[in-house]
Amino acid sequence: MMAAFAVLWRFLKLLILLTFFTNILCVYGKSQLVQLNEDNWDEMLTGEWMVEFYAPWCPACKSLQPLWEEFSSWSKELGISVGQVDVTSSPGLSGRFMVTALPTIFHVQSGDFRQYRGPRDKESLMSFVEDKKWKTVEAIPSWKSPASLQMSVISYFFKLSQLLRSIHTRLMEDYGLPTWGSYLIFAVGTIILGALLGLLLVCIIDIFYPPKGASSSFQKQPLGKGGESEEDTDDELAKDEIVDEDIENAETEGDSANEDVDSRITSTNNVDEDDVTSSAPRKRKSRKID
Repeated sequence: MMAAFAVLWRFLKLLILLTFFTNILCVYGKSQLVQLNEDNWDEMLTGEWMVEFYAPWCPACKSLQPLWEEFSSWSKELGISVGQVDVTSSPGLSGRFMVTALPTIFHVQSGDFRQYRGPRDKESLMSFVEDKKWKTVEAIPSWKSPASLQMSVISYFFKLSQLLRSIHTRLMEDYGLPTWGSYLIFAVGTIILGALLGLLLVCIIDIFYPPKGASSSFQKQPLGKGGESEEDTDDELAKDEIVDEDIENAETEGDSANEDVDSRITSTNNVDEDDVTSSAPRKRKSRKID
């Protein structure tokens, strides 16, 4: 009886020790992956991070997943944080980081971003962090930094493209539209939107920088006598001056014509007088007799 009790006690102690060590291994071997998205991605701007961009449909991402989870279990020992970004649910982040291939790994240190291009095994990843090999990698320039304003704008374009893609899929699957019908709707919508934006831009420009001719036409003209504007009075005066000049020209032409006639008459009279004088008999002078 005592022997059976001793065997049972030893078995219980062994079971307790086994449970204790199993819990320790589970705690230290548990994945410490941080799922990042467009709402909490700015957490990586503080501290040191290793971040993987992946997609559920990517075969290379699937093969890397167990290794990445194991690497994340050593994050506390390494003093870093290990994260993941699903580009299918966060397309804006893929545009912000200009991810063109999957999987893509980034090292982030206090807001400085570097792309990891080394081997994808546990030892290489841990050596990259422990030995600070990331210092030999050139950081992404500030104008391409994911935290910059221009990259934020690009991320919104990626979000818009993902939205348009989902609308295109819904039109074909839920409403049964053909591909060309969906493209036609997008084309018409793009033309209408472009026309509205162009009209809005023209109106804004006209408000802030009105044309000179249009601005002067809206100015009030001072009124002259009889309630007429100065412009109308000036026009009438100009017309009157033109009429007066025509009359003067006509009178001048008439006077010159009269002068020509008078001169012709005078010349004719002179000719006649000469003829009469020449036709009269001449008196002969008498000679003196010596």
